[in-house]
Amino acid sequence: MGFENQGVKRKVLAILRVLADSSEVLGARVIARRLKDLGVGLGERAVRYHLKLMDERGLTRLEGRDGRLITELGIEELNSALVRDKVGFSISRIEMLAFRTDFDWDKRAGLIPINLSFFPKERFRQALRIMEPVFTAGLCVSDLVAMADEGETFNGLIIPQGKVALATVCSIAINGALLKAGVPMDSRFGGILQMRNRQPLRFVELIHYAGSSLDPSEVFIRAKMTSVAEVASSGNGRLLANFREIPALCQPIANEVVAKLEEAGLRGLMVMGNTSEPVCEVPVELNRLGMVLIGGLNPVAAVEEAGIEVETHAMSTVMEYRDLLPFSKL
Repeated sequence: MGFENQGVKRKVLAILRVLADSSEVLGARVIARRLKDLGVGLGERAVRYHLKLMDERGLTRLEGRDGRLITELGIEELNSALVRDKVGFSISRIEMLAFRTDFDWDKRAGLIPINLSFFPKERFRQALRIMEPVFTAGLCVSDLVAMADEGETFNGLIIPQGKVALATVCSIAINGALLKAGVPMDSRFGGILQMRNRQPLRFVELIHYAGSSLDPSEVFIRAKMTSVAEVASSGNGRLLANFREIPALCQPIANEVVAKLEEAGLRGLMVMGNTSEPVCEVPVELNRLGMVLIGGLNPVAAVEEAGIEVETHAMSTVMEYRDLLPFSKL
């Protein structure tokens, strides 16, 4: 790539990742803000400096006064460079979003993590009809969502033309709440959970967060490995879920936190096991409890099952709880 220093190379790759995730021209200020969401501390001036170098190497190109677009060479570099840095990206993102979560269930206020999905505008109403039974059946972390139409600004992001954005609550909300309560949580796997008679049966597919450069939910959705709509209608099928562990001694605190979150409309917990016992056929470490959390992207998975392509960014960012509204009001 032409950048000798590994630290500089990582910053350049982070900027490329931000540009690749956007279909709009981005300026240095917006890029710096999104880098912060990725845990990269680069100021606007530093971003401009790196962009100038990237322009010279053909990784980005200038559009307008200050905007940038990623080039084909930049996309190629992003897909191939520093693979070792990509491994474990999911777990680091979980930890960062959990840390940024500051939801106060008594005040019903604070930041919670979300997934962001972009739907074709002409098919969004159809997508809503598909998602409705999934939300009704509770196959999600919460029925609270946020929507933004094309051209509108959402959390600093301008929604592309021809798209409608939908934010759904991410299961990392539970990680964040437990972290603030002093309960350490080990996020181990994202997976496909088999349901029978509306009860969790077993995991049939698992991807370890610490060994993955991609979010497991996005992988499973793109591969069309779910049958969420079937679970919503019959109680049988496969849906997105996550496997976590906590120290067994923390169970009383965890139960209290989960109950408070449920009162605020943030559910997520499907199963909490017994000390050192397997949960849904997944082994649990000694003196720990296994927890199965439902995936926040199950409504979106149902839309993909119906043949509507959705651009999804799992574990996208955090947003204010008070800015969300019930799905039924869309």
